[in-house]
Amino acid sequence: MPEYLSPGVYVEEVNTGPRPIEGVGTAMAAFVGFAPAGPANKPQLITSWQQYVETFGVLEDGVCNPHMPGAYLSHAVYGYFNNGGNRCYVTRVVPSAARNGAIAQPVQAQLPSRASKAVPSLTLGAKGKVGGDIIVEVAPPSAEDAGEGAFNLRVRMDAVEESFENVVVGRPAKGAKATPLAEALKTSTLVELLEEKTTGALAERAPEVGSYVLKASQPTEALAVKAASFVGNADDRSGIEGLEIAEDVTMVAVPDLMSAYQMGMIDREGVKAVQLALIAHCERMQDRLAILDPLPDMTPQEVKRWREKEANFDSRFAALYYPWIKVAMPGGEPMAVPPSGHIAGIWARNDRERGVHKAPANEVIRGALGPVLEITKGEQDTLNPVGINAIRSFTGRGVRVWGARTLSSDPAWRYINVRRLFNYVMKSVDRGTQWVVFEPNDVNLWERVKRDITAFLTTVWREGALFGSTPGEAFYVKCDAELNTPEVRDQGQLIVEIGIAPVKPAEFVIFRFSQMTSGQQG
Repeated sequence: MPEYLSPGVYVEEVNTGPRPIEGVGTAMAAFVGFAPAGPANKPQLITSWQQYVETFGVLEDGVCNPHMPGAYLSHAVYGYFNNGGNRCYVTRVVPSAARNGAIAQPVQAQLPSRASKAVPSLTLGAKGKVGGDIIVEVAPPSAEDAGEGAFNLRVRMDAVEESFENVVVGRPAKGAKATPLAEALKTSTLVELLEEKTTGALAERAPEVGSYVLKASQPTEALAVKAASFVGNADDRSGIEGLEIAEDVTMVAVPDLMSAYQMGMIDREGVKAVQLALIAHCERMQDRLAILDPLPDMTPQEVKRWREKEANFDSRFAALYYPWIKVAMPGGEPMAVPPSGHIAGIWARNDRERGVHKAPANEVIRGALGPVLEITKGEQDTLNPVGINAIRSFTGRGVRVWGARTLSSDPAWRYINVRRLFNYVMKSVDRGTQWVVFEPNDVNLWERVKRDITAFLTTVWREGALFGSTPGEAFYVKCDAELNTPEVRDQGQLIVEIGIAPVKPAEFVIFRFSQMTSGQQG
């Protein structure tokens, strides 16, 4: 109580007016992955693609290059900003087996000669332009006058494919229309010639017809360390757990979990372990969702089996998108990338243009050349019920996200927009009512809290986020003596009960047509 010790007029300011609750932001992504340079194991706020390039890129021939061979983080962040994202956090993970900031590249492979499988014909190695397994196919020459020992060589990695026809080991025979392999491979972006057998007959030097793999590898003893490096911990601000300090994050993706898998740094169980840790982080924070990528090169049947057997997650704080998408590399060649970064950008764009209550589906994926695998309606009929959101290409309508489900088995939390709407409302109310702490817990306080929350939810209803023709149909706020009994107040608690009716997406639009006679009324 103020003191009045001498006669006079006292003017006092009393704060009894409403304290408006402001809506929190909903479009803040966080990415964890590999980058060629920049701060390590600490979330960095990035507000533009150019800032990402300057922060995590390396200077090469006077140009800052943000891309790391075999990694997907840069492509995810670019896809995020390209699709409508405005800001994000990026945590650069530095694997312990990395050397000079580079991820281990696919190992070299020796192709056996036609003379003997025990004698190598040539040795190929990856140039490191793209990551993962590289398939090398040797076939007979396409030209009849290619000469002795000639062959065709085809090299492919995901959507990137290169062909070298009528080539030979060493020099071609006199008059033969063939090209030395060493000369032909100078134009390759995938492989390089490390060694070739130049002694013996031309026919013996040629590699045996067949298919060979330059498989990405990593020391097996480092597998557990790799999973741990992705997960990290909150104490040193590393990995997924380090994002705990970023309270404004609303969606989290780990695109380079897939590159680590492709390079043998982590196995399928390790992928599951990291994704479980990501989901657990989101469930504990209660204000963000995990955007999960499927394993690469999966058919619809395989991804369904993987979802039901291996990645048997049940969470309302996670969503899974399939398949991967093809994007253009800086040089113009196509590359397959996980979709999580582009999806996060679509969520941000959807929030800004329509609102968090709108399901982030039936939206064009900017920058996507197409899905790596076309999905039919029949195949999506099996994927959608188990929570796998499809990415599909439609004639005349581009590449679109065609699903909006979480990985929850609870029908109440089936849709992504419902979960994110609750996150938005809960976090806004939490931040907007911090002034209540330590206030006198009486009827006056109850009415003030009820008034402020009602005003906020009325605004949310007017924006179309809640179902109902009136505010009373859309939500209710209860804060009275029935909830706040003397026993509750003695424990220092104030209980407010809030119920909201979220709008659900029209996932299945059904038009019922019937034949009618002239003049018949419906």
